[in-house]
Amino acid sequence: MKGSLPIVFMGTSGFAVPILQSLFDNYQVIAVVTQPDKPRGRGRVLSISEVKERALALNIPIHQPEKVRDTAFIIEVRKRKPQLIVVAAYGQILPRDLLEVPKMGCINVHASLLPKYRGAAPINWAIAEGESETGVTTIIMDEGMDTGPILLRRAIPIGPKDTAHSLGEKLGKVGAEVIVDTVGGLERGKIRPMPQEAREATYAPPLKKEDGRIDWRQPAIVLHRRMRAMSPWPGTFTRLGGKILKVFWAEVDETSHSQPPGCVLDVGSHGIRVATGEGQLVLKEVQLEGKKRLPVREFLLGHPIDAGAILE
Repeated sequence: MKGSLPIVFMGTSGFAVPILQSLFDNYQVIAVVTQPDKPRGRGRVLSISEVKERALALNIPIHQPEKVRDTAFIIEVRKRKPQLIVVAAYGQILPRDLLEVPKMGCINVHASLLPKYRGAAPINWAIAEGESETGVTTIIMDEGMDTGPILLRRAIPIGPKDTAHSLGEKLGKVGAEVIVDTVGGLERGKIRPMPQEAREATYAPPLKKEDGRIDWRQPAIVLHRRMRAMSPWPGTFTRLGGKILKVFWAEVDETSHSQPPGCVLDVGSHGIRVATGEGQLVLKEVQLEGKKRLPVREFLLGHPIDAGAILE
């Protein structure tokens, strides 16, 4: 049986979808707030967020303000009289006027073990930095970036093949469980907010296209983590013969070598073996600029590469 607590949900990315669904299944979600539709792809076709897609399917009223600080939008939220606002990967910082609307406050469902990886891309940077675990934290929101008191935390391991996409899916499922436990615990007075230890805080800045550029001087294991962290966006890439070569998958070979970083050591059905600052990275799936994404064995049929070639 659903609880009667009226909740406004704010979210945009796929991580937020199972959290929205869980709230809908257990409480009264009276409105969904998500980012405006944006043009995507080569055709610049207008695309809706994954949260909007789910909200439409659930027949929940939707708001898409350009800026969450807009006075008219805040007035509209006040009219709905939510007791609680839940935020998950929404994409804008909430102003004080909005934080003060619900009597129970605003809860953020954040995809890291706060205070580590505050910011816009916690999933990506946890992988890139070689963390063995991450998780979901719920906090009472304040005007800072992920700085509010902690309500609940739940950890999960980061697998050796996890990408930002696969880990985000896992964390979304965890978040769906944690938010129900959090809201229920607050309703029953069973959760006591705990302040974050600011000295332990780290920052997870928004991703830029340049974050996907492969620096062959880095150790192979670091490059492998980076590849997983930047999947699906911005992806990892290098240059071959002046053209961009995207690398979708690779494996680490820790064998030492004497060649300069970026040098192709050998080529075969096993992959394209490239020298790095420490060890080797074996490219398994690639895409040359203007061409299709292919397994290396198929790619090499139309684009032969000789040992000794340099990836920039």
